[in-house]
Amino acid sequence: MGVKHGRDYEFILADLTKAVGRISDSYIFFEMEAAEWEALSGEERLEVQEALAEDLFFALGTEPVIPVGSAVVMYDAEHHRINFLIGEEELDFVTLI
Repeated sequence: MGVKHGRDYEFILADLTKAVGRISDSYIFFEMEAAEWEALSGEERLEVQEALAEDLFFALGTEPVIPVGSAVVMYDAEHHRINFLIGEEELDFVTLI
């Protein structure tokens, strides 16, 4: 189902992929080890991050808070954005409208 949005999905996905890339241990979401992540090429890492971004977009429609490595990704329906937090600190956000 995904979250409600007004922007084109392709732009949201690009922003989500970029935000996921800022989470240094995002690979934990896919139960990968650090060594497995390090063995991937840059292109393969980008593919994993894009897959995670897509998963998050659709999962946040039913589960508003999802842990990703050391970060938490939260859907803020009131402000039409997806927030990326590490602890109490905002790492990034993606606008949906």
